[in-house]
Amino acid sequence: MSSEAGREIPEGMTSDARETWPSPELISSWLGDVDVDFEFRPGEYGGVHADDPAAIAAARQFRDVLGRFASGVTVVTSTSSGEPVGLTCQSFSSVSLDPPLVLFVPAKTSRAWPLIQRSGKFCVNFLAADQAELSNRMASRGIDKFAEVPWTPSAATGSPLLAGVLGHVDCTIHAVHEAGDHFVVIGRVLDMAVSGVEEPLLFYRGDYSTTES
Repeated sequence: MSSEAGREIPEGMTSDARETWPSPELISSWLGDVDVDFEFRPGEYGGVHADDPAAIAAARQFRDVLGRFASGVTVVTSTSSGEPVGLTCQSFSSVSLDPPLVLFVPAKTSRAWPLIQRSGKFCVNFLAADQAELSNRMASRGIDKFAEVPWTPSAATGSPLLAGVLGHVDCTIHAVHEAGDHFVVIGRVLDMAVSGVEEPLLFYRGDYSTTES
C-alpha cells in the first residue's frame, strides 16, 4: 500500500481496496501537468484519432447506438483538503444487494476523479428534471463548480449532498478497475435516502430529456 499504508481505512471499505487503485504516479502520467479540467460533458467521448476516418466512424456508431439507451444523470461528489469536488456522470449502476455495492465510471482524463480516489469516499447525487444547468456546471472546466451551489455534508462520509436531488447514495471506495480509457469504481454503500422530488433528469441521444418530454 506504500504511501497509503498509514492512513486509516474508512468504515465500509475493504482492507485491500487501495491495492486496486492506480498509483499517484500512474495517474499523473495520464493527466500531465496541465492545470485544467478535462471532465467530459454527457455524451462526449475521447481517445479517437482525428486523422483516422475508420476510427471516427466506429466511434460515432458506438456513441449513436449507445445513445439509444436512456440514462439518468448523476453528480459524484467528495471532498479534498476540506474543499468540495464533483463530476457529472451518466455511467452509474447498482451492482450488488448483499453487500450493497454501486459503480460509476469516470474518464482517465477527469481532474476530479484523482481527488475523489484519494479521499476514499464519494456521494452519488441523482439529478432532478430541473437540474440540467447543475449537470453542465459540474461537467465544466476551469470554474468554481460549487460557487453558489447549495449543499450539505452527507451523513456517512461528509461528501457534498446537493440540494434538490431525487436521492443519493453515500459510499466508500470498495475497488477500482482500469477499463480502456475509463476506470470502473465500485462503491460500498453506507447510507442512502430519497427526497420528495419525483421527476428525473435523463440523457438520451446526446441531449437532456425528462419522462414528460
